[in-house]
Order: sequence, then C-alpha cells, then structure tokens
Amino acid sequence: MPPGQRITVVAVIDVPAEDVASLQRYEDLVLPLLARHGGELERRLRSADGTTEVHVLAFASDAAYRGYLADPERTAHRVLVDGVPVQTRVLEGMVDVR
Repeated sequence: MPPGQRITVVAVIDVPAEDVASLQRYEDLVLPLLARHGGELERRLRSADGTTEVHVLAFASDAAYRGYLADPERTAHRVLVDGVPVQTRVLEGMVDVR
C-alpha cells in the first residue's frame, strides 16, 4: 500500500457473555480516540447477545492507524479487559469491491 493512502481495517471481536459489559465499556472509551488519529468508525455491528462486535474503521494512512494502536490513552484503558478472554481478528488493508 503506498504511503499516505487511506486504509480500511475490520475488527471482529468475540467475548464471553459474562464479559460483555467490560468489552462495551472499553470500546466506548477507545473508539472516540479514533478522530485524534485521522480515523473514523464507519460501522459498528453487534450480535443480539453482545458477544460479538464487528468494527469497520477507516484511517487517513497506515501511520494514522499505527498511531491509534499506540495511543497511550487507548493502551491505558486495556485494564478494563485485562483477564477477559477477548478474541480479536483484525483484517488490515481491506478494499471496497463495489
């Protein structure tokens, strides 16, 4: 991917039913941080029972995405899900095929 090109990232997040509230608190705190890194939440989907979330994120560049991942405030919020068996699948550099 050429430097500076906008990228799309898809995250699929699974959490046990007893930990749904912890995941939702964490996500509610870290998703607003996207804007500070040139990112936006294009879509957020959640299963009816709350145990699976899918996020479609867009960033101005790969550097912006990496900046979001390294954001100290974002990493500080990880304590909310420490010990929670969160399974995350992240698909980077997705392209629109419409």
